[in-house]
Amino acid sequence: MKRFTDFSKEQKVLDGDKVKLDLILNQEIKITGYSIKKSKYSKNESGDYLTVQFEMNDNKQIFFTGSEILIEQFNKYGDEIPFIAIVKKINRYYTLT
Repeated sequence: MKRFTDFSKEQKVLDGDKVKLDLILNQEIKITGYSIKKSKYSKNESGDYLTVQFEMNDNKQIFFTGSEILIEQFNKYGDEIPFIAIVKKINRYYTLT
């Protein structure tokens, strides 16, 4: 018998405790999932926002951002998930290292 998850095209729901991105800067986190969607309140050029699911200290958490750099990095490297990364703020933008 098939399982629904074997054939479902539905995007997996990202769950976890919501945290502000600035609270996890410069700390290693394990990225476990992400999604990019159109924002109702576009604050960037693309109109997209990013949701990132991660684990830190054995806690599942998520953060949201409209950072164009992070969105580009997840579009480019999202297939590599899961991976360990550090989110850094350089001047006025965020990036993965």
